[in-house]
Amino acid sequence: MHIDETATYYTATKKYHLNFPQIEQDFDVDVVIIGGGFSGIHTALELAEQGVTDTVVLEARYLGFGGSGRNGGQVMAGIGHDLDAIKKDVGEEGVKTIIELSELGPKIMRERIERYQIDADFHSGYAYLGFNQRQAKTLREWEKLFKSLGSGDEIRYVEGDGLKDIIGSDTYHAGLLHMGGGHVHSLNLLLGEAKALSEIYGVKIFEHSPVVEVTYGKKIRVRTAKGTVTAKKLVWACDSFLNKLESELHPTTINTYAFQLMTEPLSDELINRISPIRGAYSDIRPVIDYYRVTKENRLLFGAATPLLDYIPKDLKEWNRKRMLNIFPYLDQVKIDLAWGGPMASTRNLFPQIGTLRDKDNAFFVQGYCGFGVTPSQIICKILAEGILGGSERYRLISSIPRQTIYGKDNFRSLLCTLGKALHQTSGYWKGRR
Repeated sequence: MHIDETATYYTATKKYHLNFPQIEQDFDVDVVIIGGGFSGIHTALELAEQGVTDTVVLEARYLGFGGSGRNGGQVMAGIGHDLDAIKKDVGEEGVKTIIELSELGPKIMRERIERYQIDADFHSGYAYLGFNQRQAKTLREWEKLFKSLGSGDEIRYVEGDGLKDIIGSDTYHAGLLHMGGGHVHSLNLLLGEAKALSEIYGVKIFEHSPVVEVTYGKKIRVRTAKGTVTAKKLVWACDSFLNKLESELHPTTINTYAFQLMTEPLSDELINRISPIRGAYSDIRPVIDYYRVTKENRLLFGAATPLLDYIPKDLKEWNRKRMLNIFPYLDQVKIDLAWGGPMASTRNLFPQIGTLRDKDNAFFVQGYCGFGVTPSQIICKILAEGILGGSERYRLISSIPRQTIYGKDNFRSLLCTLGKALHQTSGYWKGRR
């Protein structure tokens, strides 16, 4: 079934009406980046801030066409789904380093919004929610972990009546408030960064310029239909829209789908009942429900199919039922819009960065597994360090092996269903179900 990936809350409320040209000439630059989502734009901006501005960004459609422009807008701590899955690759010290990085994403985002005066509706306040005693125990452990990182933000475990001050739902047993997180208009964030890239740093951005061929060598040649970019270094930043362009990257991610809805505008009274903190939320199950209120007094609610991998025929009704499980008093509220699209996932549910085999000037970043809004800030900072010569944390993250997903082209839905089943089972024993 085809779903419209373009009609979203974000495209309907974007504040930056930027239009970048199609590439129609040849360029010789330091860096070429393929992909105009968070990965491509974040990386280009990190490089520009370090003095590397001779960069071209090539986007096949328009900036934010993929997951960067149709997500939940959640600003949350952490990278990846389950650090136990990579412990054997990085060791205890490596896991400790990655945990220490987990608070960096919101900080980078806030600093960037302030530095470039980006109008992205950032709002502080995030709550992780649990349905039962097992999840409550996990949330208490998370509270200790988050506090140990010394962020200075209010972090508070609540349960019972205390939950009413955070979330207007009787569904949950416990919650963990983290005021360092929150929510953001992700498309405006992306476009605000692109505006800074173009106007302040002079980086060249081209839209509607799909790549048709890449030739590797001491210099890399990237060909489009109407222009060519020759560069000293290349970054693949296509995530779920790689479309087999690079055969080495293609087998190590698989696309699954997430879906969101947006309600009609709600009264202040109803918004305050849903969210006393006007914040963002997710439960801690292996496949989460996630939602937040928006500046316009709407509820944005998202989810993925929890077990069977499929695209619902009626996105509005499918997601509405999930919303009513949490907020039954919204049964008379109209749904104005629903949308969805693919997100690239890896076998270990951790993002991938590094260089291609025997090509130390060809970098890549992919596989956020549905958690890209905030972790991409961290991952792309570390990737930029690798492009600029390396760092200890780049060596750590890039050392995690990429695992091949066999049969993904013929059995995508089946493999995603099996993966969800394993993830759900594992989640039970780890206090997340």
